[in-house]
Amino acid sequence: MKLKNSFFYTIREDIKDEESISGKLLVKSGMIKKSSNGIYMYTPLGLKVMQQIESIVREEMDNAGALEVCMPSLIPEEIYINSGRRSIFGSNMFTLSDRYNRPYALGPTHEEMFVEMAKNQIKSYKDMPFNLYQIRTKFRDETRPRYGLIRVREFTMKDAYSFDADLDSLDKSYNLMFDAYKRIFDRLGVDYKIVRADTGAMGGLLSEEFQAVTDIGEDILVLCDSCDYASNIEVSQCVSPKEQISEEKQEKELVYTPNMKTIAELSTNLEISADKMVKTLIYKIGDELCACLIRGNRELNEVKLAKLFDVPEVTLASEEEVREVTNAEVGFAGPIGLKIKIVLDSEVEGMQNFLVGSNQTDYHYINVNLSDFDYDITADIKNVVEGDVCPNCGGKLYFKKGIEIGNTFKLGDKYSKNFDLQYLDKDNKLKYVQMGCYGIGIGRIMASIVEQNNDEFGIIWPLNIAPYKVALVLINENDSKQKEVADYLYKELTAMGIPVIYDDREERPGVKFNDMDLIGIPIRVTVGKKINDNMVELKLRNKNEVEDIDVNEIISKIQDYCINI
Repeated sequence: MKLKNSFFYTIREDIKDEESISGKLLVKSGMIKKSSNGIYMYTPLGLKVMQQIESIVREEMDNAGALEVCMPSLIPEEIYINSGRRSIFGSNMFTLSDRYNRPYALGPTHEEMFVEMAKNQIKSYKDMPFNLYQIRTKFRDETRPRYGLIRVREFTMKDAYSFDADLDSLDKSYNLMFDAYKRIFDRLGVDYKIVRADTGAMGGLLSEEFQAVTDIGEDILVLCDSCDYASNIEVSQCVSPKEQISEEKQEKELVYTPNMKTIAELSTNLEISADKMVKTLIYKIGDELCACLIRGNRELNEVKLAKLFDVPEVTLASEEEVREVTNAEVGFAGPIGLKIKIVLDSEVEGMQNFLVGSNQTDYHYINVNLSDFDYDITADIKNVVEGDVCPNCGGKLYFKKGIEIGNTFKLGDKYSKNFDLQYLDKDNKLKYVQMGCYGIGIGRIMASIVEQNNDEFGIIWPLNIAPYKVALVLINENDSKQKEVADYLYKELTAMGIPVIYDDREERPGVKFNDMDLIGIPIRVTVGKKINDNMVELKLRNKNEVEDIDVNEIISKIQDYCINI
């Protein structure tokens, strides 16, 4: 690509409306442009990067035996109603009606459609296993799009679906895709962790996430300093220490705590540490209210609580509902005398002489013990914190932030039951098909790579996904020898299949160097005054050194870099 008379631009000013490094750099480098909140255009440069990523994903999917298809984006809303997911997606789903007032949705995901396609194939156990995939645009009306390409309303995803006769076969299909994912992210050069995760709206038997480790990200990765334990905080098991309690049980005492509604206020005024308090949180679970008791310095994990009651989600009770069940103002709820179901976090089981709310405005109880109230369930319903004990080896847990770039699910028969996808087994009996689902966010990969590969000058693309491998910079387009050599190198490298961006613009050298650094081209060759000594300059984007190379050797040098970098 010659830049003179081509579509190419960069932005000098700081990008004010982007929160992330990747968002700022991708906009500044002219690779993407925001169309509206959470929706972006891809320029020729940005599209080339996306296509490079897609090519690697497609190659590994094909090598793993998956077959590519193309599903519609416009889907009858009834499809999602029948699967039970219309209510789960709620306002996140874009909907519209056709001229006959029939309701449609812009596909947020395509499990249902793949099941419909599979019905044409599957009649007998002999018709499986197989795997179908697509690379397609998805739509979700995110409440708060942010971080550039990381959370958007329109995005490109690779989603694949495996179909098997039984769980043993599903395990094989799942492992095949799991290994393909590792090859994909290894080839892309992403620093990633694989973590256990919540199945969420997808449902099913198992979910594992491929998380790009970054300084930003909406997910908290829980890792161990002594073993390979890795989990999303949503499902990370919290191991309560088996401590011997030496203090004697005290008699509970009602104390006056005017306007002390928070843990911090109580701790300051009563000089009691938060780990000697138990807070009572009232949640609405289905149509019922439930009290959840956790230590004062812990946070409740709503995903764990929802799993405990086998519901899609839980919500905090309203202030009015709290007043109704406690007969007190918000901030004074406690378990003693409470007439609703009580869930005790497992850590509270080991506590003695703790503070709780009294269900009386401006009062709390101190020196409370488990014998002072009744509870219904004991379970792990809290978030882990850094320094907690690893459930695998007893090491210490620590946190990293992550961007979810891939996810693999064992769906089991969740969707095949909803859509009556059955087959005849060897005994001529009808059984439900076992499914797996495997997603990769193409745009999120692009953003994650930029988050992990940048410096003060711009993006540093890995060689295999850069829009061009070589930036050829002509210093003086009016110097006939410089132009002759630059034109020759461009022609020869292009003929060899090495993508070259040729900066032949009438711009100052500094502008050209800055632009090539900003857009992150891995190899830069400069043809300038040194050509009179038969030399050109070679610089790698990820290194500071500039090397003088004989013009007769530069092509073979570039070939070596393209093979070995």
